[in-house]
Amino acid sequence: MAEERSRSQGKKFDFGDRMGEMNGEVNDTVTNSDHHFHDGQEEAQVMEKATLENRLWQFWWRSLQPYAVEKAAAETAFLALVQAYSSPDRYYHTLTHIHQMLVVIQSLQAQAQNLSRLQLATWFHDAVYHSQATENEERSANYAADILRSFNLPNEEITIISHLILCTKHHNADVNDIDAQILLDADLSILGTHEKQYQKYARAIRQEYAWVSEEAYREGRKRVLESFLHRDRLFLTEPMFTRLEAIARHNLQAELQQLAKG
Repeated sequence: MAEERSRSQGKKFDFGDRMGEMNGEVNDTVTNSDHHFHDGQEEAQVMEKATLENRLWQFWWRSLQPYAVEKAAAETAFLALVQAYSSPDRYYHTLTHIHQMLVVIQSLQAQAQNLSRLQLATWFHDAVYHSQATENEERSANYAADILRSFNLPNEEITIISHLILCTKHHNADVNDIDAQILLDADLSILGTHEKQYQKYARAIRQEYAWVSEEAYREGRKRVLESFLHRDRLFLTEPMFTRLEAIARHNLQAELQQLAKG
């Protein structure tokens, strides 16, 4: 998998400095995170995709600064990640999802123990994603380890980043593991978006499970939603709990009601 994902297609991006523009978006954390992808003419979509990728490159390059990674190696890995998240069988687990998570994490950086680790875990947590597989997180963590080892990151850093990725499998974090809590809250931030965006997310998840029959999908999805609703809290950090908990529970209940209608 690592060899397959590391092949570059020779695609070029504008790696110019866009951090000033991006930092101005930090507080626009959840409801507008996918505003680059609107229905419209093909040319406009291509331009918006390039803009998103430029912004994501800045996040990626900034996350690698503590580790003195060579820019050429960083660019090659970035292109491989873009390719992975642009797979045609992905509808939700895409670059837009990664961007939304990174912006949320940026807004919580004051609480983070290590922002770069968090950002790298975000980038790799869905690098391997197949809706019919059960070991996506483990394979994503292994892929991350391969790439980060090629960057000469210390083994301790790689172990911690792999741990963060694996936390996304069951969405559990220890009470003192603040970085895992931030990562999980960012991953679930879509649940607390406005109604139309949440519905778009729900449709995208259904598309990723197009191979499942309608009846089986409704039953499986209901179990997932109910498991979230049975939790004491969806969001583990106080800022996200305060802002999004009630909205997220409303959205989950609304989707359950829709599924019940058949």
